[in-house]
Amino acid sequence: MKKILILGFMVLAAMAGANGASAAEKVTVFAAASMKEVVETAAAKFEAKTGTKVTSSFAASSVLAKQIEQGAPANLFISADLDWMDYLEQRNLIDKPSRKIVAGNALVILTKADKGDAAAILKAGRFAMGDPSNVPAGKYGKSALETLKVWDDVAKNAVFTENVRAALEFVRRGEANSAIVYASDHTAAPELIEAYRFAGSTHKPILYPAALVGKEPSAEGKSFLDFLASDEGQEIIKSKGFVGASDKAG
Repeated sequence: MKKILILGFMVLAAMAGANGASAAEKVTVFAAASMKEVVETAAAKFEAKTGTKVTSSFAASSVLAKQIEQGAPANLFISADLDWMDYLEQRNLIDKPSRKIVAGNALVILTKADKGDAAAILKAGRFAMGDPSNVPAGKYGKSALETLKVWDDVAKNAVFTENVRAALEFVRRGEANSAIVYASDHTAAPELIEAYRFAGSTHKPILYPAALVGKEPSAEGKSFLDFLASDEGQEIIKSKGFVGASDKAG
């Protein structure tokens, strides 16, 4: 009987160890909605190379940062601007040494119609954009339009959304004539036309900082972050319409 009990405990211990190893070999990524295609493609290649499972959650950077602040179990956070990463850093919720820029982007207007200047496009009817009060793309968009001195003329036509992908959907469904989004979002809506591209001088550089979350960051999270920063990861980022971390972002 004792031998049977000892054997049973050994089996249970082995199973617990296996489950523990399995649980450890995964990474949870919280990433800005505009990074969806990048993270999903990178995750597939990373899993094939390492066997580590990557799970992802995509939303506006503001939403994700607030969720992390409330204790959401993220291992890695990728923000669409510096402000929301700063927000978490100021609260000691990220591993500061791990913080790095992994990508850059540009700001564009996508439509179903022909090209034109920003004022003419946005005066023509409703347009969708991220909410400037908290969505990075919205903040960049409002800043660019203010720089061009057309915000006051077109603001009444704006429909504010929770993230860039929601703005795209308004155009796809015909509920808005155009959307102010990132250049990389065009890969998610190839049927639309890039009608206008804002000069980098009209807004702050669009940079994507990434950092490990928590005081004891996971090794798997670090490995995935390193993969995104590697040559292979940067090629994925560029292939999805982003600017590489080593290139000048506008």
